[in-house]
Amino acid sequence: MAPELQLPGGRRSPRSLFSPWPDGARRSPGSQLCALLHRGGGTGGGGTSAAPEHPTPLSLQVGTNGVISTQDFPRETQYVDDDFPTDFPVIAPFLADLDTSGDRGNIYYRQDDSRDVLDQAAGYIQAGFPRTAGSFMPTNAFIVTWEDVGAYQELLQDTKPSQKLNTFQAVIAYDDEDTYAIFLYPDGGLQFLGTRPKESYNVQLELPARVGFSRGDGDDPKRDGLFHSLASSEQALRQLERCSNAGVPGVWVFHVGSAAPLEHVEPGGSGGASPGVPQSPEPHAPGTADYARALYSRADHASTELPAKHGSEAMSLHPEHAPRTPALLGIGPRGLPMSPGQERSRRLHPDGGGGAQQSYSPNPSSYSSGHHGVGVEEDVHFNPDVFTYSAASKETCAQHHGSCSPNAFCTDYATGPCCHCRATYYGNGRQCLPEGAVHRLNGKVSGSLMVGRASVRFQDVDLHAYIVGSDGRAYTAISGVPQPAARALLPLLPIGGLFAWLFALEEPGSENGFSITGAEFTQSLEVTFYPGEETVHITQTAEGLGPDNYLSLKTHIQGQVPFLPENVTVHIAPYKELYHYSSSAVTSSAHREYVLAAGTANQTLSYHLRQNITFAGCPHARLPAWQRLSVVRAFALYDGQEHVLRYALATRVGSARDDAEKPPVNPCHDNTHACEATARCQPGVGMEYTCECAAGYRGDGRGCREVDECAEGLSQCGPFTVCLNVPGSYRCECRSGYRPAEDGQACVPLAPVTNPCEDGSHPCAPRDRARCLPRAGGRPACECLPGYAGDGIDCSDVDECAENPCHPAATCYNTPGSFSCWCQPGYEGDGFQCAHESVQQLTPCEHERLYPRAVLPGPSPVGDRHVPQCDEEGRYRPLQCHGSTGHCWCVDAAGQEIAGTRTAPGSTPPRCGSPEPTERPRTMCERWRQSLLEHYGGSPRSDQYVPQCDAGGDFTPLQCHGDSGYCWCVDESGREIHGTRSEPGSTPPCLPSIAPPSVRPSPRPDVSPPATGTFLLYAQGQQIGYLPLNGTRLQKEAAKTLLSLHGSIVVGIDYDCREKTIYWTDVAGRTISRASLEPGAEPETVINSGLLSPEGLAVDHLRRAMFWTDSGLDKIERARLDGSERQVLFDTELVNPRAIAVDPVRGNLYWTDWNREAPKIETSTVNGANRRVLVNKDIGLPNGLTFDPFSKLLCWADAGTKHLECTFPDGTGRRVIQNNLNYPFSIISYANHFYHTDWRRDGVIAIDKESGSFTDEYLPEQRSHLYGITAVYPYCPGARK
Repeated sequence: MAPELQLPGGRRSPRSLFSPWPDGARRSPGSQLCALLHRGGGTGGGGTSAAPEHPTPLSLQVGTNGVISTQDFPRETQYVDDDFPTDFPVIAPFLADLDTSGDRGNIYYRQDDSRDVLDQAAGYIQAGFPRTAGSFMPTNAFIVTWEDVGAYQELLQDTKPSQKLNTFQAVIAYDDEDTYAIFLYPDGGLQFLGTRPKESYNVQLELPARVGFSRGDGDDPKRDGLFHSLASSEQALRQLERCSNAGVPGVWVFHVGSAAPLEHVEPGGSGGASPGVPQSPEPHAPGTADYARALYSRADHASTELPAKHGSEAMSLHPEHAPRTPALLGIGPRGLPMSPGQERSRRLHPDGGGGAQQSYSPNPSSYSSGHHGVGVEEDVHFNPDVFTYSAASKETCAQHHGSCSPNAFCTDYATGPCCHCRATYYGNGRQCLPEGAVHRLNGKVSGSLMVGRASVRFQDVDLHAYIVGSDGRAYTAISGVPQPAARALLPLLPIGGLFAWLFALEEPGSENGFSITGAEFTQSLEVTFYPGEETVHITQTAEGLGPDNYLSLKTHIQGQVPFLPENVTVHIAPYKELYHYSSSAVTSSAHREYVLAAGTANQTLSYHLRQNITFAGCPHARLPAWQRLSVVRAFALYDGQEHVLRYALATRVGSARDDAEKPPVNPCHDNTHACEATARCQPGVGMEYTCECAAGYRGDGRGCREVDECAEGLSQCGPFTVCLNVPGSYRCECRSGYRPAEDGQACVPLAPVTNPCEDGSHPCAPRDRARCLPRAGGRPACECLPGYAGDGIDCSDVDECAENPCHPAATCYNTPGSFSCWCQPGYEGDGFQCAHESVQQLTPCEHERLYPRAVLPGPSPVGDRHVPQCDEEGRYRPLQCHGSTGHCWCVDAAGQEIAGTRTAPGSTPPRCGSPEPTERPRTMCERWRQSLLEHYGGSPRSDQYVPQCDAGGDFTPLQCHGDSGYCWCVDESGREIHGTRSEPGSTPPCLPSIAPPSVRPSPRPDVSPPATGTFLLYAQGQQIGYLPLNGTRLQKEAAKTLLSLHGSIVVGIDYDCREKTIYWTDVAGRTISRASLEPGAEPETVINSGLLSPEGLAVDHLRRAMFWTDSGLDKIERARLDGSERQVLFDTELVNPRAIAVDPVRGNLYWTDWNREAPKIETSTVNGANRRVLVNKDIGLPNGLTFDPFSKLLCWADAGTKHLECTFPDGTGRRVIQNNLNYPFSIISYANHFYHTDWRRDGVIAIDKESGSFTDEYLPEQRSHLYGITAVYPYCPGARK
């Protein structure tokens, strides 16, 4: 658990916030400097604040990487690339990998209590919080400025540091009771928006900075925790200078004072910010609420950022009336005088290398290893006159007349418009209900609970609530919760307590929950049971009023609850609970006891609860700071026959005064009146009252009968409507064949609905060539069927035979929409693989002479196809020469060229040994040795290991590592025998293995063969991981390392389904390699020259070819799968090519280029013809690309826009699947899911294709960045149609 950051605003004793070092204090380089914060009133003239008699100091750490914390920073690699939440508390105005080395930039900080600065800070705070901070005046301000800091770079010999520098500032302003944070971004201050990840090697990537707050105290901080994210995408970061939540572009204000520090971070602007100034720079995501939630979000496997208060159209400011940009505190003309007694700011310089964080602590002795020291230098050049504020145009009722309830009116105030319910109605103005009426509530409950040791899940079970508003009674019933969860939920009275608070009986001068929040809010509840400390989280979201004023609600319950036996009942005594109110949130916490009764035995247990209720409040509202909810009766029971969980409460809400101070309560307020349930009690003088029937009822209040507005002609239903009477009201429904008109009263005839796809009026090609896809709006989409090409309106048959997809000994037959391959007479097979019927009489060499390997178009080192030379027994001759070019080379017994033996035309042919009659295949030791020799370029260095084999090809019992002197013993499989490794100068005694030779070689120690079935392979630095699928679900428990490749950085990865072989690119070794998935297979390098930064890789299993991108050389190349016949397809108009995908059946190639100036996705044929741009609009950093051979869709994952999108291969039909990715790198499609690697989560993320929802994720135990990903099928997709 991280040390607690105690900020003011709670009910604890005042905590000190900042006591500066004396003026002129210095610390020698290598030490750390601590700012000890003490609470105390300012001197008013800029002097040092007085500390309390017994202060509790708080150490603040200022980091180079744009963060402030209350504890020592972890290692830089543990947080600088990760998204929120962090595992330590942070205030982050710009969290990124920043650098101040080489005189690039400075970091200043100081405490300031001069009146000018505090007044200007108060102006910003009051602008952001006009209702709750109208009288707030800070007594001190702590100011940190990052001036002209750069992005950390690993500079090579010939490179120069980037000239893009950032300037920004964080201010913490506070008094004895409260604390606010201000982030300031001057115009032009953010010249770069992200930095390269750690350990990204020469893969060109840039992670956007993060701006916000993180408490950093979750049980698993990297996966869960409290945080508030203001910006974490390039689009949002660009808005930091232009937008605001306080009315001044570049200024962002937050309330951070709380009883639980950094738990309730509330952004400014919820109370009347200018309409042209959005509340958050994050774009508004579809499906999110239209108001910014004031509290932290609890991350659930995904970052949660606040949506914009206003729509995306409000993101820009017009220069003619926009407020001016703020100047930063402490940066101004040289030589400006300081206020008398004002403390000087201190500038931080790193003494270590350029990317390390900087921090300071109470004294030099607390310097922790791993942190670079901080030198301190006084700075007298700052300008205290920096704060400005100017209000923009206000919203009015005329602009927002539609936001109020039909039973409300709108009023314009200085802070903006507000809705108010009319007489005989109550609510927040946006939703109003009749006073005293009966209300109903419907909803669904889902959950995942551990009850004792039993796991219980339930989805969308029914919840119904019945509210008697006239006396504050609330009845809740939840049906269908399975046992033992239903009985274990009995003590959780707060589930029904929400409705009791919403509709509590109001005492004079008090308001119940519905009068404040209306029908749109979110309740977050955390309950911890004692003594077992089981914790459960409950989220209840109200989604507005439906027909007949039914309130709609969703409830989610997750966590652990104690088990309750069947024979117990739960009893809860009446209780009182305090609620605290702010502009957009209501909070409460309590410790509550309950009694378990079983016969004559009773047991008293308890639980502690904390709840937050967030809502969008009226900017003019004057809410009480505290109110008390009194629960006079409470029941909880479980009906075993009906399987229904029931709660019943009777409540009233009043002021928070002590009961002893309260006068006698009117019967209307304590529910002792005699009015009917359908009447409201009207208090009179003293204890007198009258009863009035609620709206829709008649009578004297003690006897009310319902009015049938339909029968009595009192309804206002228009023509073509049907009036339906409901309790206390009526509703109008349109007759059959009619729909509601624009005014919501009358009905108009329905336009006949047609489906062009059904009635044949669509423009698509005939059904045997295309399919018609209905779309909203009536206009359908047309899509050619597989085997046809075109726009869906005109579809022509694709001649697949033109691409020679069949075996050389087969004939291809093109058919409409398809093709087939048939082996020629004398051969057998499926047409893609044909073997001679008497193939046992032909050796491989003789077979190749009859059917030479095909040569793809383009330049080749040996020109036309090579016909091998065979000896009298049909074996390959050791010396092979090309008849037309004169190239010669040596081959092994399998006919494969031996590396380094090729000679040029006209030179002496190489000396090749003759095959012996009993020549055996190469052993595992020999294959491994040959592979490493090729990897090392034929001549390994003295410090590189090459296995030693004996004359029979077995591992020699003694193995040594180059000239290092280290030696060890191995078994027959080459595995090191534990405990035998010796130091230089001595060798261990090793005995030959007496184990009989195995039938087939054993796997290498670092190779783990996969099981059968479909699985994912992903690249993670120096290893390739294996992640099996059960259907589409990730079998995380069976994940393992498939292949360890020490010294490599694997980026691109793909699979050849024909030979069951994986291929990968290595940016560290600058190679392309492969390995069979068969047990005992060894990695083999197929291309080891002419590469600089090979990244994306795609395998064409039909043409036996591979394609790759090189972002260092800006090229796209192809070659055969053995590395031969290499050809450059494109080397122009490429800036940062990354992902590449191939459609083998249609012979199309696709690739991405994340050129920041003009990102794009392009396509061509596999031979490089017909190159064209498919997508170049609304695209940012297209890292991942995949072609789905089943749906025939091209899809990409964009780390800039955070979108997952798909399109048809011709660029039409583009649609967004998911719009809230983190930082995707690579993506693959399988069945109805996408799987992508993510650099923020460092894991594999699963997304449903239809809904776009995140369904699962796998986070490897060893955290590091994941690169490429591919799917391995037990068959070849797309081979036959």
